[in-house]
Amino acid sequence: MKPSLGAQYRAINRDSFPARMDVSFASENGARQTLCYEKVLWRIGDELQGLRYGENPTQPAALYRLTNGNLTLGEVRMIAPGCYLASDMELLQSGKHPGKINITDVDSALGILRYFSETPTAVIVKHNNPCGVAKAAGLEQAYVRALMADRIAAFGGAVTLNRAVDRQTAAAIAAQYVEVVAAPDYEEGALEILTARKNLRVLRIAAIERLQEFVAQPVLDFKSLVDGGLIVQWSFVPQVMTIDDFQSPDVEHDGRVYRMQRAPSAEELDDMLFGWLVETGVTSNSVIYVKDGATVGIGTGEQDRVGVAEIARDKAHRKYADRLAWERYGTAYSQLDDCDQLAEIDARVAEDHGGLKGAVMVSDAFFPFRDGVDVGIREGVRGVVQSGGSVRDWEVIEACNEAGVSMVFTAERCFRH
Repeated sequence: MKPSLGAQYRAINRDSFPARMDVSFASENGARQTLCYEKVLWRIGDELQGLRYGENPTQPAALYRLTNGNLTLGEVRMIAPGCYLASDMELLQSGKHPGKINITDVDSALGILRYFSETPTAVIVKHNNPCGVAKAAGLEQAYVRALMADRIAAFGGAVTLNRAVDRQTAAAIAAQYVEVVAAPDYEEGALEILTARKNLRVLRIAAIERLQEFVAQPVLDFKSLVDGGLIVQWSFVPQVMTIDDFQSPDVEHDGRVYRMQRAPSAEELDDMLFGWLVETGVTSNSVIYVKDGATVGIGTGEQDRVGVAEIARDKAHRKYADRLAWERYGTAYSQLDDCDQLAEIDARVAEDHGGLKGAVMVSDAFFPFRDGVDVGIREGVRGVVQSGGSVRDWEVIEACNEAGVSMVFTAERCFRH
């Protein structure tokens, strides 16, 4: 008899993957470079165990870390063995020990966190995409801002932080249902608060304190095809890392030069850079909105750019309504049954355009038509970040100039499939 889905989730799919895996690259002259990996196991009770299961309970899976070998292809060299991060996390509490999704969600968060080592930052990931990212003067504030960016999607997510967790932040996290918390360390009393949630996976990743070392170092990215074939690429390393790396649009069309009429303010530039670096960790085709160092709307994985701009806008409106209901009345917007309270919140959401007024709109590639950027302009965004490179860049520049909106080009796209 086939076990119920609930029973499958509780089960452990024992893997038969070997303890070691070697991947060799041979050049035409016979020279060989070999990467050596070892399987990661955690001591849970009296047993050594690897991943609970893969993307689904019926899929065995294993986690490997690079232990030896150096690979240089052309002028590109990958991270050296022993520079561990996600593959060497310490499991402080598991309840149900981690599966593949838990690890990859934390890794996706680390891919974003590595750009913000100077500021306390929180990333909450669900299904390999951020649902809230925020930076702040303190860790608790950063976590709460990331949570309230999308409190609903954060349910059951993975929280990753770039500072040691204090008691206040631990209490804020424990007040919600999350599956994973990962941080460089935990201050006195914080771990006791978190481990009171018995099924919470608590991970310590000491190397988070060295995240900047992983910013410009590519790794091999393997994609398996349906027939077992492989696509191998170097991981994405953004060329835009500071506000000075942005380009001011300057486009010629039909003998006329189109330029931006308003330069971005210092505050807009800060949000532009924050949003661009967050965007590198979002599944393409995507558009996100950020404001004051926090995401306010994230649209992911759509087929058309105007559609994803609208999805991110609509999510921002819904999540802002939920945030207001939670902050004012301690309940979800969907649970409110007081007509006056609902009307009050609806009016505030409309007035603030779902929190998008004054925000920055960020796209992982160019806008092929002005209709995409018009979605954000109608909501009152003050800045736009995009790659540029469309034959209709002039049209998008005109749309921004008509609205008094600033815009910068990155001259690169950051698709993530």
